[in-house]
Amino acid sequence: MVEIFEDGVEITNPVKPLIGTIRFIDYNPQSRNEKLAQFMRRVNICEERGSGVDKVIFECEYYQLPTPRFIEGDNFTRVIIYSHKILRQMDKDDKNRACYLHSCLKYVSGEHTTNHTLRERFGIEEKNYSMASRIIAEGIESGQIKDYNPENKSKKHSKYVPF
Repeated sequence: MVEIFEDGVEITNPVKPLIGTIRFIDYNPQSRNEKLAQFMRRVNICEERGSGVDKVIFECEYYQLPTPRFIEGDNFTRVIIYSHKILRQMDKDDKNRACYLHSCLKYVSGEHTTNHTLRERFGIEEKNYSMASRIIAEGIESGQIKDYNPENKSKKHSKYVPF
């Protein structure tokens, strides 16, 4: 079911996902019906590579949109894609989710999250680097990201990865 609202779109699938929603961005694709998936790939309806979520997250970052929220219920999976919000309009959960998914996207691309990459993601000016530092600190506190090299004492050169 697809529902369109003023502030976003909700897509609900009436089944529980095969993998946890926290792993949507980096997990190998799985299908409930391999023959149907193969057929859909042959007729160019889908790619069967499992990179759809990665592409959505990339586009959200590119256009500086809030990241989607993935909700797993007992018998459904829901994705909420939000319309544009500036950083001040995002709540702590929005920022944490964006920081975590940014870190995941960087990680699967062979890169690391830094204060600089997060500033670019949110459109934060360099002089306001402390805003990005706070978001990173909250991501570490929530357990969603961690220091790539905890022995590094220089905050300026710190890198972060998903938990």
